[in-house]
Amino acid sequence: MPSSVEPIRADPPSSTPHPLLTQSWLDLTLLHWAVDPERVAPLLPPGTVPDTLDGVTYVGLVPFRMDGVGWFRLPAVPYLGSFPETNVRLYSVDPLGRRGVVFRSLEAARLIPVVFGRTAFRLPYHWARMSVARSGDVLTYTSVRRRSGSGSDRSGARSRIRVRVGGPIGEPTELEHFLTARWCLHTGYPGGTLHLPNAHPRWPLHRAELLDCEEDLVAAAGLPGPLGAPASVLYSPGVPVRFGRPRRIPRPA
Repeated sequence: MPSSVEPIRADPPSSTPHPLLTQSWLDLTLLHWAVDPERVAPLLPPGTVPDTLDGVTYVGLVPFRMDGVGWFRLPAVPYLGSFPETNVRLYSVDPLGRRGVVFRSLEAARLIPVVFGRTAFRLPYHWARMSVARSGDVLTYTSVRRRSGSGSDRSGARSRIRVRVGGPIGEPTELEHFLTARWCLHTGYPGGTLHLPNAHPRWPLHRAELLDCEEDLVAAAGLPGPLGAPASVLYSPGVPVRFGRPRRIPRPA
């Protein structure tokens, strides 16, 4: 762990006035399980270590709707810029003490964003058949990874998650801020690791009840199991997001 780690911030450290990428994350469910940092440390990019709170780190499974993806300040890309997505994520700290997210897998329902994410940022995107449906206060997310015949795509990894949305959270706990207020992502890249900053308004969070969770995405992402009941279940109607330009973190000597 770096000698100095930035504080847990509910608000972004910067406003990202000249974004590289804009988008909105909508109808998110955030499921989290506590795990021993030593179990996930080998899965993080070079130069990063597990971020911890009270001695543990977390595995996240987050289904949502991506909407309005656009470059710079140009209008959102029609059709291709809106789709369901589900990610499996870990929490990281880089050598400069910046707290971030590491994606172990990202399911997406549009092929072109999958190809672009894999090519441009080396993110582990997978093309999947997906849906997000709402009936009253119950949300159902489904995903089935398309079989490409290579690598982990052959598994047909899938998920079906149902939650009931509860009331808004007035004052999130330290843990709830730790799990949601993340202002960069770290991803492995040739020659080291990329740091990609983001900014968005403070999360509007709600309590949520997990009704059903059948999934093998976490195991397909190389994470330890079984994980049991989640330590945290949250819902958010969403936020608009801006991503800044990536910066390389040199590979440690």
